[in-house]
Amino acid sequence: MKTTAYINGLLAGLFLTAVAGVASAAGPKVQAMMDSTQLLMGNTMTIHLNIVEPADDNVGHFVLPKDSTLIPEIEIRQIVTLDTVDLGNNLRQIRREMIIQSFDSGDYIIPEMKYVLGHDTVLGDKLALRVIPVDVDHLDSINPNADVQDADSRWWDFLPAFIVDYWEWILLTIVLIAAGVAAFIMLRKKGVKQIFKAPAPVLSPYEVAMRDLTLLKEKNLCAAGNEKEYYTDLTDILRIYLQNRFGINAMEMTSSQITSELNKNDETRLPNRLMKQILEVADFVKFAKQRPLPEDNNRAFQSAVQFVEDTRPAPVAENGEKENSDKAKK
Repeated sequence: MKTTAYINGLLAGLFLTAVAGVASAAGPKVQAMMDSTQLLMGNTMTIHLNIVEPADDNVGHFVLPKDSTLIPEIEIRQIVTLDTVDLGNNLRQIRREMIIQSFDSGDYIIPEMKYVLGHDTVLGDKLALRVIPVDVDHLDSINPNADVQDADSRWWDFLPAFIVDYWEWILLTIVLIAAGVAAFIMLRKKGVKQIFKAPAPVLSPYEVAMRDLTLLKEKNLCAAGNEKEYYTDLTDILRIYLQNRFGINAMEMTSSQITSELNKNDETRLPNRLMKQILEVADFVKFAKQRPLPEDNNRAFQSAVQFVEDTRPAPVAENGEKENSDKAKK
């Protein structure tokens, strides 16, 4: 090492002696030297850079690749500025050291490094380097060069290995637990009976019609002078009842078509007289724009209730047959 340092110092001295006679206007000069032409793979080596440039306010810089490599196989670990010496004659010397490292064995040529000072661009020297592979069979430790490498750390590198290996299952478990807790809170808040209560029973056509007739009566439309709306709602309730009870598309039929259709059915032939009375009064109010008497309105409502009652399906006995009134037979 002393011999190498002596040689480097001697070469630097000769370089400075040669440069000292050059005028300051001649521009910068760059000399590059290595400690050795051989490097053990994974180890580091220093390239010594001597720059002689005019001693003015301008400061030069090396143009280096953005990925911090001299060539793909040789990385730049660090660049250090050692000192600056005034040489006189309006010249100064800047000493720098470039720490390099390689993990690929082979023979390489390090290209000239560009040094830019103002409008001047100077090329340094080409350097030859041989990277010697490591004999792993004779290593005393697994990786003696591990302390040289500065691997970029990531936040998950600090997690336990089992979390990194099974993070999908851990995340799924957390989601399921959260869903279970949310369901438990909801059950406590609303009550189990309210959430799992039985669905509302489906009403029969008879029950729907009687419910709607009761609601219509409670509106008191005729008392407010809304006879047209009253008869429209009344006939719509009966039309829907015919659709659900007998499959008659009464909503799309005229009054005469409805009564004609009811005459074809044994269950509706007799009650058809009630339907005919209701439809006649309704057409009189809706199309002739006449106002019926209060007793006519009440009679139409009672006729609608009676029609629904008369066409109500007979109750089913326990043996599955429709009950017949013994009194009617007698």
